[in-house]
Formats: sequence, C-alpha cells, structure tokens
Amino acid sequence: MAKAKSTVKITLVKSPIGTLPKHKLCLKGLGLRRMHQCVEVEDTLAVRGMINKIIYMLAVE
Repeated sequence: MAKAKSTVKITLVKSPIGTLPKHKLCLKGLGLRRMHQCVEVEDTLAVRGMINKIIYMLAVE
C-alpha cells in the first residue's frame, strides 16, 4: 500500500506588486497567480523553503 503524502494548503493574501523578483518566482513555483487563490502543494523541504521566504504574503494551513 502506498504511503499517503502530506500536503500544505496555502493562500495568497497580499499582492506581489512591488516585491522582489525572487519572491515573485517563489509564488510562480508554488502555483499561485492571483489574490485569494488557494493551492495544495506537497509538503517537501523545497516547498517549505519557498513558503518561509514569502510567508508575509501567504496564509498557510
């Protein structure tokens, strides 16, 4: 039986206008495009790093 993968639900709550280009790339990597959009991503170290870099723009569940 396959092990269930854990996921993290993230929502973009602050506009990326005026943020650093690297922070915009983190948003793109997480799959977030517009305000109040929610996505579920796999809980890996790479994803956690991107979330920690732009935590001021996100709501994490």
